[in-house]
Amino acid sequence: MKVLHLDNNHPTLLQQLAEAGFSNTENYTATKEEVEQFIGDYNGIVIRSRFKIDKSFLDAAKNLQFIARVGAGLESIDIPYAKKKGVQLFSAPEGNRNAVGEHTLGLLLSLFNKLNMADQSVKTGHWKREAHRGLELDGKTVGIIGYGNMGKSFAQKLKGFNCTVFCYDIKSDVGDKNATQVSLIMLQEMADVVSLHTPWTPETDKMVNADFITNFKKPFWLLNTARGKSVVTKDLVAALENGKVLGAGLDVLEYEKLSFESLFSSEMPSELKKLLEFPNVLLTPHVAGWTVESKRNLAETIVDKIKEAFPKPEP
Repeated sequence: MKVLHLDNNHPTLLQQLAEAGFSNTENYTATKEEVEQFIGDYNGIVIRSRFKIDKSFLDAAKNLQFIARVGAGLESIDIPYAKKKGVQLFSAPEGNRNAVGEHTLGLLLSLFNKLNMADQSVKTGHWKREAHRGLELDGKTVGIIGYGNMGKSFAQKLKGFNCTVFCYDIKSDVGDKNATQVSLIMLQEMADVVSLHTPWTPETDKMVNADFITNFKKPFWLLNTARGKSVVTKDLVAALENGKVLGAGLDVLEYEKLSFESLFSSEMPSELKKLLEFPNVLLTPHVAGWTVESKRNLAETIVDKIKEAFPKPEP
């Protein structure tokens, strides 16, 4: 079985696939249009997010049996059309769930304790203790929206902080010992902190908008380590200005490229410029699931799924 690798990943992925009898080809520079000229020779592709796998690509991939994305989501793939053509789809949310859970907790604790502001203040020669008085997570209520791999990991990390954890999910009966499942209305009534762990879907697109924010009973802190397009930036800016959102920790932004590789390559929208000016907004460049350990874990998870679906024939 011939596999085309379109993004560079941990070397164990290539090594383990080769040991399992797969033939690997690496091409990390060809454009989508160029790949479409020869993709018909391959049975599988391994991607991250370099370009969209759409109808024209899938039509050109006449012998394709699987697409494996080394990441949590599959939004860069035309899923219905791929399934219609009998192409199996693999992703690896299990591979970086711990990394995302730890990063989300890091954002929250940094915001509560004003670590980014305190660090910059001291480095510029100021020693302002009262200005950097922090908050404690103890006794707060954290609402997690999306209770799959990432949401569950974050909830597990919160166990030692004596806070109340609620979760909301479109699936029923996903709550566990770390989080009590509630309705969205109840979560909006109770939460001091809201953390997004949803995939991108038409339902989650622009989910956090002015109406969504207004429906919260209390001012709250917002965390997003999921997908940037789930939050309407201009509405978040307005809520930060009027105090309905107390602060935000964002690993993802609405204006990211599909590849997640660039943000500042074009004219910056005015609302994004405003967002960057808030001292109570902490930003990271889509790295919540991007640790040394998760790079290997993601690769190993994908290999395991491919090998399970296409086992090596007995000699």
